[in-house]
Amino acid sequence: MNGFDITAEEFHLISSLVYDKFGINLGEHKQSLVIERLQKVLRQGGFSSFKEYYYSVMQDSTGQALLTLIDKISTNHTFFFRESDHFDVLTTAILPEIFNKQPGMGQSLRLWSAGCSSGEEPYSLAMAISESLGQKNNNLDLGILATDISVTALESASRGVYSEAQVSQVPLLFRKRYFTLTPDGNWAVKENLKKAILFRRLNLMRQVYPFKGKFQLIFCRNVMIYFDAPTRNALLGRFYNYLEPNGYLFVGHSESLDRSSGLFKYIKPAIYQKL
Repeated sequence: MNGFDITAEEFHLISSLVYDKFGINLGEHKQSLVIERLQKVLRQGGFSSFKEYYYSVMQDSTGQALLTLIDKISTNHTFFFRESDHFDVLTTAILPEIFNKQPGMGQSLRLWSAGCSSGEEPYSLAMAISESLGQKNNNLDLGILATDISVTALESASRGVYSEAQVSQVPLLFRKRYFTLTPDGNWAVKENLKKAILFRRLNLMRQVYPFKGKFQLIFCRNVMIYFDAPTRNALLGRFYNYLEPNGYLFVGHSESLDRSSGLFKYIKPAIYQKL
């Protein structure tokens, strides 16, 4: 069998499951994406139809089939220093403001990269912060939590090895300082940068997150475009709860927040501050 067709009923079953478990809204125009992403899974599993595959996922008590499903469906397109103006605002305005409130020794910074994909965003944040602080970075207690729903993406992020094409947006000076060129021509993130980042799997649809503290900064960029309004608003409420007073939320430039919610105020394009 070269390919699979999906009926309206089958697409409804799968899209409803993805929405209920992960909040991702698969509109009718996503049918071809579902077929493309899942047909290899169907072939390897010996399934004859999407309905048969759906019921297999539902009956899998281990939860592994559901993880495989979202791993295939979720989109993991990203690159280093994506939406670069965010990093400029972070280093020139927001970090000085935060550290002016923490004079002297013992400065700490806690960030959350929500939807970190294959790791380019949290590594970019770590590099930008390190460069911005210079020698002061030696005294900084930096912690970056990087989460994603995709196990495959997180495994890639944890390895921290990228091709020449993938690091094309990384300045050459940064590459020399924070990466090691491997014998096969790839670029591996150095351990001193890795140590600031903790990669963990997290479903953003959880009502309560397993965090001990709050964050001064949350980056959730180009993630909420896959959610409908009720899911997005509920997520923003959770972000609000896990931000420190006056903390900042960065979203993607194609995303915007409802300012009437009373949770965040607009600072700059795609940058908001907790009220």
